[in-house]
Amino acid sequence: MIVSTQQLFKHAYGKYAIGAYNINNLEQTMGLFQGCIDSKAPFIIQLSKGARQYTNKKMLEAMTRAADEIFPDAVFAVHLDHGDEETCMDCIKSGFYSSVMIDASAESFEQNIAITKRVVDAAHARGISVEAELGKLGGVEEHVSVSEADAKLTDPLQAEEFVKKSGCDSLACAIGTSHGAFKFTGSQGLHFDVLENIQKRLPGFPLVMHGSSSVPQDEVERINAAGGQLGGAKGVNADEFKRAAQLGVTKINIDTDGRLVWCRVHREAFKTDPKNFDLRPPGKVFMKEYAKFIAAKNEKLGSAGQLEAVRKLVSK
Repeated sequence: MIVSTQQLFKHAYGKYAIGAYNINNLEQTMGLFQGCIDSKAPFIIQLSKGARQYTNKKMLEAMTRAADEIFPDAVFAVHLDHGDEETCMDCIKSGFYSSVMIDASAESFEQNIAITKRVVDAAHARGISVEAELGKLGGVEEHVSVSEADAKLTDPLQAEEFVKKSGCDSLACAIGTSHGAFKFTGSQGLHFDVLENIQKRLPGFPLVMHGSSSVPQDEVERINAAGGQLGGAKGVNADEFKRAAQLGVTKINIDTDGRLVWCRVHREAFKTDPKNFDLRPPGKVFMKEYAKFIAAKNEKLGSAGQLEAVRKLVSK
């Protein structure tokens, strides 16, 4: 069942965070849905600009619709991740998306507001909610690339002004996370003081954490043992997710971790059986492993076990 992002946020706020997972192919889609059913968790399926270009937007949308039929008990929203204005408008017109993200964080504060406001006006006219971003996350994810020198934490004062002037429905905040597999060095971590200050200025308003993969070290070690070269990869401590949820974070984006699972499964499969040229055996393993990963992640987010309560809310 496809529902609105705001319905999920309403139920989650202050208690747990909704996992927002990026998909690019059918194996990820099947594993994601199965993992959320197994853990009885609502979720957000994210289609990025890069994913829409990798295959075709119609293919991704068709896979999502098919999964909705295959897993009738699933409750989820469909979200555009890191869209520019043109992509946001295209998704809004399609009528398929629950919400879109306009990422104009690379622009000036004033331009970010102006661009976001245009997307908000178009989206709200069709009952679609909008996520915006303020501050700059470091790292690389598809077409988004920000050096650590240019990374900038979200200013709580600006956050309050931005939300008021843009009319956005949720805000992605830069609080120390970054895109990719190499998020932190040394003892760096999340800036909960910044998050707490933002929540005080925007009480009850849904906040979003991007770049929040935990980069499990066992996955990294197994990838490297099978020929990978991911030395130094480090992510967000998943035990901090619930603390973030208590401070208003209702959506946490997970992308890199899913890619690590994919990489580990396929590297090990072809190392173990170098004569194999059939894509299906490792694909089947990946779907099972990804479902296990998703279920475990939902436990960390606190969304596991919330499915029936959410279903009752959205069915009213």
